[in-house]
Amino acid sequence: MATDYDAPRKNDDDQGEESIEELKARRHDKNSGKVDEDEAEAAESFELPGADLSHEELAVTVMPRQDDEFTCMSCFLVHHRSQLADADKLICKDCA
Repeated sequence: MATDYDAPRKNDDDQGEESIEELKARRHDKNSGKVDEDEAEAAESFELPGADLSHEELAVTVMPRQDDEFTCMSCFLVHHRSQLADADKLICKDCA
């Protein structure tokens, strides 16, 4: 397809000015930035800290820390003794 380089072109600045004017007009519209969302519906998906979970059941078996395990004093995860990086500070290799 041949291109006529002498033909008048649409200027991007002209289109930009139109959109700036539109934006200025919309800026004064109070409801333009609001999203239609049902607050009650949105609140149902959030779980607040301290919520009553007495009806929930644990899906895993919780076992006490074994003799060959330690609790890292940095990340507070229970690791096997082979992951111990600093015996005095009880820091795992991941945190060291």
